[in-house]
Amino acid sequence: MRAAVLGSPVAHSLSPVLHAAAYAALDLAHTYSAIEVKETELENFLAGVDSNWLGASLTMPLKEVAFSFADTCDEFANITGSINTLVFREGIQAFNTDVLGIVDALAEAEAAQISSAVIFGSGATARSALVALHTLGASSVNCVARNVSDIERMAAIANEIGVQFENTAIHDSDWMTADVVINTTPLGVLDEVARDVLSPTGLLLDVVYNPWPTQLAAFWAVTGGEIVSGLSMLLHQAGHQITLMTGEPAPIDQMRSALNAELLSRGLSTI
Repeated sequence: MRAAVLGSPVAHSLSPVLHAAAYAALDLAHTYSAIEVKETELENFLAGVDSNWLGASLTMPLKEVAFSFADTCDEFANITGSINTLVFREGIQAFNTDVLGIVDALAEAEAAQISSAVIFGSGATARSALVALHTLGASSVNCVARNVSDIERMAAIANEIGVQFENTAIHDSDWMTADVVINTTPLGVLDEVARDVLSPTGLLLDVVYNPWPTQLAAFWAVTGGEIVSGLSMLLHQAGHQITLMTGEPAPIDQMRSALNAELLSRGLSTI
């Protein structure tokens, strides 16, 4: 059977490496590819899906438009307004595995007893990060971002799940003393800010992983803080996709080994 990652651009996606490794470890004769699909093309693509398809991973710009075609959505997709997984079983089932990918990445780094947290950014990944932090016990979250409508959307989610939410400018944020900091902004946005890092007390998860470490992660580590690559989130969210699509527990160790081998071949840092 078939599965694929859909989005634009997807040519350099690492998802095929992760899913193919899982299929091999589980002795499943499935295939997984990367297919360029723009927002306006998703409807036609889904119309062509037949019984040979297991499901699809979604990346930008499809995570929100997919709601128009889903028959059912899981709780995380509904609350975050973001879909990254489609399973073609009894119609089109939609899920958000980014939330649990973040949860697992932080848990693997032994980020225990999270009380306060800071999120840089306010897009789809930031919304998933907010819900993940709540799942891990965070009682308050500070969002450093500027997009008013996105911030209002995050505030509404925080209110729904019972998290104290505050939006501030970076100079008014206690980000270097928070238990966890999650950066969801694009590459380079926080390069200048990184120079202000000094003896952080918490853990930094930077979803940007190419190049790694980012400027922020490098300064964070060199001044004594602990860092987690977005590759860890990528690995674990893919693991949940494997389980949803195949019904089998994800072979995380084999997936990690395959991912690291691919990273080395691309001249990138491993996890």
